[in-house]
Amino acid sequence: MILAGDIGGTKVDLALYDPAQGPKVPLKEGTFRSADYCDLATLVGEFLGPQRGQVRQGVLASAGPVVEGRAVGVNVPWPVEQAQLSQTLGMPIRLLNDLEAVANAIPALGAEDLLTLHPGAPDAHGAKAVIAPGTGLGEAYLTWDGQRYLPHPSEGGHADFAPTDALQTRLLTYLLEAFDHVSYERVCSGLGVPYLYRFLRDREGLEEPVWLREALASSPDMTATIVQAGLEAGRPCPLCAAVLDLFVRILGAEAGNLGLRYLATGGVYLAGGLSGHLLPILGDGRLLGAFLSKGRLRFLVEKIPLYVIMRPKVGLFGAACFALQNALA
Repeated sequence: MILAGDIGGTKVDLALYDPAQGPKVPLKEGTFRSADYCDLATLVGEFLGPQRGQVRQGVLASAGPVVEGRAVGVNVPWPVEQAQLSQTLGMPIRLLNDLEAVANAIPALGAEDLLTLHPGAPDAHGAKAVIAPGTGLGEAYLTWDGQRYLPHPSEGGHADFAPTDALQTRLLTYLLEAFDHVSYERVCSGLGVPYLYRFLRDREGLEEPVWLREALASSPDMTATIVQAGLEAGRPCPLCAAVLDLFVRILGAEAGNLGLRYLATGGVYLAGGLSGHLLPILGDGRLLGAFLSKGRLRFLVEKIPLYVIMRPKVGLFGAACFALQNALA
């Protein structure tokens, strides 16, 4: 059996696979809250249980860059080290960047796994890019080597946030009063949503309803509460709806940036937990408008397809694809 995992700042997805059955049919699967465990080896050991001795290797995808076998995850609650995990678990473990794992999954996705926001005019072997707003903001890309797509990790989510209008310029000014560096992750992730909320409330003067203030005070997840209130059918909270409007426009602009940076004529793919939660508004034109708004290069971006990955746990699926395609030493 093969172990695959997707390690995030909020949760960890794990699964076991039989190589003969492929990555789409896990033998066993589980999801765990990261905060409930003192270290990753304990979490994985609990999942494996009595099947531990039957697992010959594992691939774990972790948020943050992987440097010399160690995942430097700014949003992960404990160290993730390849050598230590291999020794403790008694099997070879390979660490991947989490978005590298998502990128690994893209060539294996079918039409049923994708929602098309913009069909473009795709190049059959053009580069592809993926952007994933979750707890943080992940980015990666793929290039064609003549026979197959090769995934490449990126930390583009930590690149400087570039405002595209007056409101976003005021947002940048607001955040620079508190931080010496404002990245896209700071404004386009689960961690970033509360900053957008406070900016619109405190600096832009949008009214915070009493019921919302009370809900946020008692909520363990401020971002989830804001998203739910902003998407409320029939009567969304104006303040929270404005947060989501700002978020979606920033996400669209950065997705378009990826299209230009990597000449991603094979497509730009949206992944991440927040993309799934925001599906009701991703296709209403605001995100696509920001994606296409690239001045003199609009003609080029118009040719780039834009998709939402609909397959659940695509990071786990990508880690499994890598594990089953690459024998570990």
